[in-house]
Amino acid sequence: MNQNMAAAMELRCWGGDWGLPSVHTESLIVLAYTKFSGAKVAVSPIDWTWKTITVTVPELVCGDTAVQEPTQILNFLRKQRFNADYELTARQGADTMAYIALLEEKLRPALLHTFWVDAENYSNLTRPWFASRSPFPLNFLVPGRLASGALSRILLTTGEAPLHRISEVEGKIYSDAKECLNLLSYRLGTANFFFGNSPTSLDAFAFGFLAPLHKASLPSSPLQSHLRQLDNLTGFCDNILAVYFSSDHFCKIAAQAGPLPPVQETMDANLQKLTQLVNKESNLIEKMDDNLRSSPQHKPHRPEPKPSLSSAKSSTPA
Repeated sequence: MNQNMAAAMELRCWGGDWGLPSVHTESLIVLAYTKFSGAKVAVSPIDWTWKTITVTVPELVCGDTAVQEPTQILNFLRKQRFNADYELTARQGADTMAYIALLEEKLRPALLHTFWVDAENYSNLTRPWFASRSPFPLNFLVPGRLASGALSRILLTTGEAPLHRISEVEGKIYSDAKECLNLLSYRLGTANFFFGNSPTSLDAFAFGFLAPLHKASLPSSPLQSHLRQLDNLTGFCDNILAVYFSSDHFCKIAAQAGPLPPVQETMDANLQKLTQLVNKESNLIEKMDDNLRSSPQHKPHRPEPKPSLSSAKSSTPA
């Protein structure tokens, strides 16, 4: 059984929207795992704070310890005896590692491209969302920095170094991602979770990857259209949201109220310096963003387990 920790745990992450507790894949993975394992954490969204650029999220803070990256955070929680994988066999543990590697290699590049490189999605959804959740003058800096990081990660994952080569790998990125979704759908079948009736770390990772693609109002996404044909995967996401997050207020904050009104603060020396820096660099950042957007685009052609909702039937598009 899990035991209460002496030190309180705080999880810093991007906040929620679109009916999700967070719009950020890595944050969603950790949020889901804390629910599955029974870990009690205080969730601190970094939206509208200076941490939007100074902290790598998700970040779990416990006493003097700060842990980043989902895999490291999950390992830390397991050491505190919050272990959603306790009952897995060695074979299931190996399968977990294999499927997480599959998500990272095959699905992540397409998700990054969908949200951060696709011009229509970035201009109409991603950039406005992250800019509106960052205080002035960081709202000019944060989206461009995140977009550049996403593009670099895609090219690193696909083995392509030059910036202009992104258009040449788009086809393979999306083909691999659709194949990954089909494999996940086949593996899940008609079960509520990947290893039966109790969610594990694989369910947390799958939820983190799938839920934003399922719930975001994307103007342009063949990948989202493909996911929505896989009824068992969308039902999997909806089931987790209903069973584990339906009572969480932070799921609904963004829908109920727009961006918080700006807080009147005296500008200290650090703020003045950063304002000057951003004013100097904003034209360069905007130019970098415009170049990124104008690259050739293809036309869109363990606590006690809670009772689960009945899962949807599996279907794979022909």
